[in-house]
Amino acid sequence: MIEIDGSYGEGGGQILRTALAFSAIFKVPILIRNIRAGRKNPGLAHQHLTAVNAVARISVAEVEGNSFGSQTLRFIPKDIRPGEHRFDVETAGSVTLLLQALLLPLCLARSTSRLTLVGGTHVQWSPPFHYLSEVLFPTVKAMGISIDAAIKRWGWYPRGGGMIHVNINPCSEIQPITLLDRGSPKMIHGISAISNLPKHVADRQRDRTLKRIKEELKKDIEIEILYDAPADGQGSFLFLVAEYDRTVAGFSSLGAKGKPAEKVAEEAVDSMKDYIESKGCVDSHLADQLVPFVALAKGNSSFTTTRITDHLLTNLWVIQHFLDMTISISGERGERGRVEIFNE
Repeated sequence: MIEIDGSYGEGGGQILRTALAFSAIFKVPILIRNIRAGRKNPGLAHQHLTAVNAVARISVAEVEGNSFGSQTLRFIPKDIRPGEHRFDVETAGSVTLLLQALLLPLCLARSTSRLTLVGGTHVQWSPPFHYLSEVLFPTVKAMGISIDAAIKRWGWYPRGGGMIHVNINPCSEIQPITLLDRGSPKMIHGISAISNLPKHVADRQRDRTLKRIKEELKKDIEIEILYDAPADGQGSFLFLVAEYDRTVAGFSSLGAKGKPAEKVAEEAVDSMKDYIESKGCVDSHLADQLVPFVALAKGNSSFTTTRITDHLLTNLWVIQHFLDMTISISGERGERGRVEIFNE
């Protein structure tokens, strides 16, 4: 049984999700202590508990400690069971973080899976649905992984109730990947979306974005407007995508009560501008989401990133509990860097 300290590094739910995924893949029992110990409300919250129970279902696992607030979990998987599954976080907890725990085991399963996930699709402290569909999934496609996803209902904080469908096709072997330079810029595009809010909110998000990008970056951009994103609650969202010959990067911002639409635009544009003006192929959010796939690829993979984050370093630390692989990291925490992973 592999024992993992859940308080290590950034000490969040990523340790739990990555450990569950690799435990299921390799059918190795794990014991996680100090789950989310450094958080204001430590232990398993609703979305983490849903992830535990979801991975337990697809891996026919025996579980101890799967209760709300638990800081210790014993997880003993048996065999991956692909197929059709539905999981409901029952709050505005992130469905994209839930998907992180399920994705790799089902990618390496014997047959296709179709997931229906219910909860928050565009909420703070998690990748929005559009980041996965527009950035992560196209990137891992080059590694031989085929994932299709569609959003049926948007889930905002605090109502939740969003719904996504994800089709995961089996992959016999994950291919290594090299992402060292971006290549030439191709296009910038985006979406300004609202649910149950006045139309001018989406218009103002778009207009401020267009103004800044044309004035400061001297670039053309197309922004789609979605005035009526189907949802139970209210919310607004701006998402920008920068496409290059060899990579794609995504930047987003969420609206909130009392937060001007212009501020939403400023945050997303600032993030994209920082990326465009920096060096490194992979944006910092993609880097930590990519390493579990890269770690399972046979051979040598490497990428440069605009920023080495605690999430990236913590994810690599968890994966090393399961795999004997060689990792080389050049660059300082918080700065541009290069990651090389060799897995025989």
